[in-house]
Amino acid sequence: QVQLVESGGGLVQPGGSLRLSCYASGPALDYFGIGWFRQAPGKEREGVSCTSGNDGRTDYADSVKGRFTISRDSAKNTVYLQMNSLKPEDTAVYYCATDRFGPCHLDPDGYDYWGQGTQVTVSS
Repeated sequence: QVQLVESGGGLVQPGGSLRLSCYASGPALDYFGIGWFRQAPGKEREGVSCTSGNDGRTDYADSVKGRFTISRDSAKNTVYLQMNSLKPEDTAVYYCATDRFGPCHLDPDGYDYWGQGTQVTVSS
């Protein structure tokens, strides 16, 4: 069983940066697909970014391309989401999740394990 813990959220001004971390206890994440998702109040959960455990492919939602970067640190069994040039519309609870079959996709369906989420608030 995989247990995921997100951290790194907080309050930041527009244009600022945050780096979210997703630490996994249990099996190594190397071969898992990892996704970052977010959910704002009153909105559906949406895929933000993902990285494949099969071929290293990454993908991003159009709304964050060029601003967010996903990366892995195998030694720490952690996946990061570097978020730059943050906007108020990025405000949400951010979650990481694993897909045991390894693909990178932005559809929440198919992800097996989820963290508890970390709040990101972008406001002046």
